[in-house]
Formats: sequence, C-alpha cells, structure tokens
Amino acid sequence: MIYLVRHGETEWNVARRMQGRQESRLTPRGERQAAAMAGLLADLIACEAPAAWRLVSSPLGRARQTAAAIAARLGLPIELDERLAEIAFGEWEGRLRDEVAPQHPEVFATREWLVSPPGGETFDEVWARVSAWLADQPPEPERRVIAVSHGVTGRILRGVYAGLSRQETLMQDVPQDAVFRLIQGQVHRFDCEPLEDA
Repeated sequence: MIYLVRHGETEWNVARRMQGRQESRLTPRGERQAAAMAGLLADLIACEAPAAWRLVSSPLGRARQTAAAIAARLGLPIELDERLAEIAFGEWEGRLRDEVAPQHPEVFATREWLVSPPGGETFDEVWARVSAWLADQPPEPERRVIAVSHGVTGRILRGVYAGLSRQETLMQDVPQDAVFRLIQGQVHRFDCEPLEDA
C-alpha cells in the first residue's frame, strides 16, 4: 500500500500565490499539520514495524519539511524523487491567482487552470511521470511506501492509481491535514484531528 500526503500549509498557500517549483516555507499552522499527519501515520501503521516502510518525498522544500516531521516520528530516512515534485507552473509561478485569473477566465472557470500554465507542464506530462513512479514501486501486497507530494501532483497520482478520468482527477480535494491510503486500486481518506490555531 501507499500512504500519500500533501505538504502542510505554506506562506504562499495563504497568499494564494502559485508555487509550482518555487520555494515557500511552511507556516506555523503548516508545521502543526505536518506533525498531525506524522502522528496519524504512526497510528495507521502501528501494527507493523516502521522500518518495513519507505518514506519518499518530492525534493521541494515544503514537501521535505513535511517529510522531516514524518521521519522524526517514525525513525525513517527520507528518499527524494523528482517525480513527486509539483507541476511546473511556468510563467505563472510566483504570481497571485487573483492577479492571473481575470486574464485567463476560460481556464479559471474550471480546475483546468491547474494544468494549463503557459510555459509549464501539462496534465499528460505529470500523468506520465507519476505513472512511472507508481510502476517502479514494489507490487502489492509487498508495497510499503509513504509518499509526500503536492496539490496538483497528488491529485494526478491518485487519479492514475484509481483509474479516474481527467475531470474526476482534477475535481479531487487536496487537504493539508489528511492521509490517503492507496490499496488494491482504491483510495481511502483519513483526516487528522482538527487543529487549534495558535
């Protein structure tokens, strides 16, 4: 099985700034989300030795910060894999969604804007790289992987795994306080306890 998480909240998430391959640190809330997901993962794999698991993360800083919280809780080393990185947003990276949306109403009316950045990656390109990552994992039931990824890439990874259509894939939720279990072609969501704002 695979447990998939999105990184915790970042400063750019709060500002509604498109991140792509750019770096933005976790907020204090994001750090608490990462710790909560680490605790939930510890509970979910409690029946097995943590050493039976691999922890694989996108190389981007926000994912690595989240993976570090999981690694500290479970005592696992972090492997980095570029294929789990966020979609490259091309010309839109670093720009505010509220600034870009009025200029591209045709894609911002739907979630197609997530995979339509000029000069960036396409849906099919991300689909191909996450498909390759999935194909490289051990077969079920031997598969024991915790993966830390991003909003768009995580959506597409779940879509590939569950055989969803493009529209179904893009319409999926991308919480920063939940863990998804991918097993036997099914995707199950586990929510963390609600956080109290500091």
